[in-house]
Amino acid sequence: MEQIRHFYSLLYEKFGDLGWWPADEPFEVMVGAILTQNTNWRNVEKSIEGLKKAGVLSPHGLVQIDRESLAGLIKSSGYFNQKALKLKRFVMWLMEYTDGEISNLGEVSTFDLRAELLSVKGIGPETADDILLYALDRPVFVIDSYTYRIAARHGWVPPESDYNELSELFGSAFPGDIEVYKNFHAGIVEVGKRFCRKRDPLCEDCPGKPLLIDGKPLEFI
Repeated sequence: MEQIRHFYSLLYEKFGDLGWWPADEPFEVMVGAILTQNTNWRNVEKSIEGLKKAGVLSPHGLVQIDRESLAGLIKSSGYFNQKALKLKRFVMWLMEYTDGEISNLGEVSTFDLRAELLSVKGIGPETADDILLYALDRPVFVIDSYTYRIAARHGWVPPESDYNELSELFGSAFPGDIEVYKNFHAGIVEVGKRFCRKRDPLCEDCPGKPLLIDGKPLEFI
């Protein structure tokens, strides 16, 4: 626990407040959380811009547009046919559950809302938690492949740890601190992309190096 808190302080010293997730309003975050699956954020930004220009970046807009046209607008994000279907499923759930009014989610507990999101085909734990944390300001810690890699290489968790175990571990280091959760996750993404790479990690330059065991990453991840 102390090492994880120390890790966050090292990331904050390196990156400061990263201001993640960039979006104009909560629904844009929700759409972005689905589009960012298996692609980078630059590609998602292009798709978001396309949806805005077409005037369909709203629950009602995505309900009304046909799936083929939607796929064309989000082509830059990759897997566009699959993601168009996922967006359609999500927005249909949103319309049925809230009548398209995101504010209606305010009365739903985080536990119940997470279960509802996970019931939508195409939305897994990471996407659900992106939506909960960044769009709805719920106190959940988002786990991604970078978090797994960093935690395992530093020896904080065994490699077989599951999503919920890591979310609880990182979240409990700063109980309920939504702004820290956001910035910590953003910092982890930066470290994962720039230093803690899957192959040839750049440990010498990584802000997390002081927390490595004997100065080297563990070999099992």
